[in-house]
Amino acid sequence: MPGDETRTGEAPVPEEAEEAEEAEESVPFETPDIYGAYPRLPDDTMARLAQHGRRRPVDAGDVLIREGERCETFYVVLSGSVAIVEGYGTPGERLLRVHGPGRFIGELGLLNGQVAFYTAVVRDPGEILALSMDQLRDLVTRDSTLGDVVLRACLGRRALLVGQGAGFRIIGSRYSPDTRRLREFAARNRLPHRWIDLESDSEAEALLRRFAVGPEQTPLVIWRDTTLLRNPSNAELARLIGLPPLPSGNGRDDLLIVGSGPAGLAAAVNAASEGLGTTVVEAMATGGQAGTSSRIENCFGFPSGISGAELTERGVLQAGKFGARISVPAEAARLERRDGHYAVGFADGSEITARTVVLATGAHYRRLHVPGIEPLEGTGVHYSATVYEAQQCRTDPVAVVGGGNSAGQAVLFLAGYAPQVYLLVRAPSLDAHMSRYLIDQIERHPRVRVLLHTEVTEALGDKALEAVDVVDHRTGEHRHLEVRALFVFTGADPHTEWLSGALALDARGYVLTGAEAQACSVPELWQSQGRDCLTLETSLPGVFAAGDVRSGSVKRVASAVGEGAMSIHFVHRYLDHTAAPGGSDSSPHIRPKESAWLA
Repeated sequence: MPGDETRTGEAPVPEEAEEAEEAEESVPFETPDIYGAYPRLPDDTMARLAQHGRRRPVDAGDVLIREGERCETFYVVLSGSVAIVEGYGTPGERLLRVHGPGRFIGELGLLNGQVAFYTAVVRDPGEILALSMDQLRDLVTRDSTLGDVVLRACLGRRALLVGQGAGFRIIGSRYSPDTRRLREFAARNRLPHRWIDLESDSEAEALLRRFAVGPEQTPLVIWRDTTLLRNPSNAELARLIGLPPLPSGNGRDDLLIVGSGPAGLAAAVNAASEGLGTTVVEAMATGGQAGTSSRIENCFGFPSGISGAELTERGVLQAGKFGARISVPAEAARLERRDGHYAVGFADGSEITARTVVLATGAHYRRLHVPGIEPLEGTGVHYSATVYEAQQCRTDPVAVVGGGNSAGQAVLFLAGYAPQVYLLVRAPSLDAHMSRYLIDQIERHPRVRVLLHTEVTEALGDKALEAVDVVDHRTGEHRHLEVRALFVFTGADPHTEWLSGALALDARGYVLTGAEAQACSVPELWQSQGRDCLTLETSLPGVFAAGDVRSGSVKRVASAVGEGAMSIHFVHRYLDHTAAPGGSDSSPHIRPKESAWLA
């Protein structure tokens, strides 16, 4: 994705010329409005904001938002200009963009409670308007147009920060499992960062000398040249940038949702909006497999398609708006019934107890097991296709393995970056598992070449992927494809290892529900309940499953969203059935103060 810094003497590209010309009339060097990420608020909107905000004069050098700190103020530029800078005050200081009158300051972290990945410093003296996030929330509940403008801009700005490699730095070897772990966690959570390869990047040696750290102590996470973490856990990295931890103590919520893909987020939105005390826990990153999809075009309500990342962020903000608490990372390790409630224990030893549980842990893409592939995972071999990976594919051919919708979406996305994309499919056609709209686009795309009856047999390369060996099953012929990246989408396995022995699973490990779950239970269990097992209920009364993790579910985003919403209907039925006469076990639902969104 292109950067958005504007320097003196640079001519804007033709499609941006008109916006740039208008900006330069008011503020020299103002960054053009790229992709709608930097809108100028209209006069009537500015007037409404001014009725609620506080005007204040600012001088050049005044810092409004500081990198690494949380910001709970919404700033609008009235006059003068504000620069957005990475590494402010350090040798690596870098200007990212400049905003003039009518623009607001902030990106996605402002809305979801993360710390800032930049510093906002006044460049030209003038006047700003400051509103608290509570004031902004009140305004957008009455003006949905303003809310949509702010949300779209913040989502776009996060994508641009990611594309620029802003944020913290990860220094480590491409051969290190911990380096791959940190890079995957950062990428899956859409956190602006840059990887510095210990083997090939000259900057790595200079940074190690500056911090007096040896190569054996890597991977490192460095931020703002002041914060250094030596091989941090995912949880330590999450706390650094403001992802919320598990709730303190062990209060008894109405509902615990394990997993935050489309099913989990839909369940959270519906449960929290209906007043249920709701906590969502996620082992890796919100969005699940859908969050790694470059473009979802068959999702109801988005006729032009939507990226998995944007769909996820919208769902997270919507759940937070209603008060659902989302904690990342929190890896569930056990489930047990206790005193009429369910206790979920986590890998770090913590525990949460709730009256009901929705399992929405989804599934994970299967690793490709061929010679030579393991050392290249995370560098030349990937199991998702996001902007992080696509940035490395601008000059070299790449290959995608798989015949389903995820593979098709990845192919079309990568074809916008790489000069040639090979789609490798074992089957004789794409018709069995891929939607027709994707097949039609793939067949028409000039940069895509489909190889049917084809399977990868070896990954070739030492420090980087140089080629893959493939075999044509019809002829037995082997050939080398010179590709610099391999993207693997070869089916999925459910995240249910931790549930083995706790409830009924099918032969493939997916969670059984409804009549199938009841058939696997002792008859006395449901007789004691005075009812049959509900449609999405598991073999444990009060524990439900939704989305890809459920046996027999349709593996589509829209279906997962529908099941997540429907699961809350059954949660209510269970709670109504088990409520003690004349009283309730439910704790009052309190919206957390750090819930930062909007309407």
